Amino acid sequence: MFVDSHCHLSFPELAGDLPGVLARMRENHVIAALNVCTTLPEFDVVLPVAEREADVYASAGVHPDNIDTPEPTVERLCELAGHPRVVAIGETGLDYYRLTEPLEWQRERLRVHIRAARAIGKPLIVHTRAASADTIRLMKEEGAAQSGGVMHCFTESLDVARAAMDLGFYISFSGIVTFKSARELQEVARVVPLERMLIETDAPYLAPVPFRGKRNEPAFVPHVATKIAELKAVSVEAVAAATTGNFFKLFNSLPPKVNVAAPTSSQ
Repeated sequence: MFVDSHCHLSFPELAGDLPGVLARMRENHVIAALNVCTTLPEFDVVLPVAEREADVYASAGVHPDNIDTPEPTVERLCELAGHPRVVAIGETGLDYYRLTEPLEWQRERLRVHIRAARAIGKPLIVHTRAASADTIRLMKEEGAAQSGGVMHCFTESLDVARAAMDLGFYISFSGIVTFKSARELQEVARVVPLERMLIETDAPYLAPVPFRGKRNEPAFVPHVATKIAELKAVSVEAVAAATTGNFFKLFNSLPPKVNVAAPTSSQ
């Protein structure tokens, strides 16, 4: 059984086909998905899915790319994350890829998320792009090790992965690891221990091979596990067991009781 540790079911590309997306997820032995929030207004769409579907969890946070959106406070994030179906704070982080300095507002936003995670005792979902040094620095300064969390859709160097793991964070690999061009990332995946690893889709984006270029969805996360298994020379079952166990351990949750397609019994 697999878990998609990061997807955006509330984005328009998936929301209009949600029953089908969830049916295909279950048919492909994906027993849970974390539906990640990217703005405070979006939370009102993210949470109801988790309240309605036993195998969908929610987060509360504001993505670093979002500029014209209500700014979070520690108090507001803790209020939202107090709901029992909310298992994480985020996604938060730093992204210098598209935006240019001054970006102190973005760094302050990350600090607020870390403080909220520490205050409520729930893990962080961290996004970093072209900003790994500052991301790790702020995580250290704000005591992110106290909350723990995951570096989602990881595309950074092995040194960054090790720095994050030193803070107690997991490393999550997306469909990018299946791309032929992702050789450096594949080397990172070989080294990161299974006990510190998660897998994800980041759907509707970054569909893995053989679906690259198409709309992504949680049903495709087994393809990420298959690539990880190939890179680490272990079974897909080993990757599934480790990453699924890691998910429920990190997010302090029990596996949901849902109907998924089961192998045909010979008895």
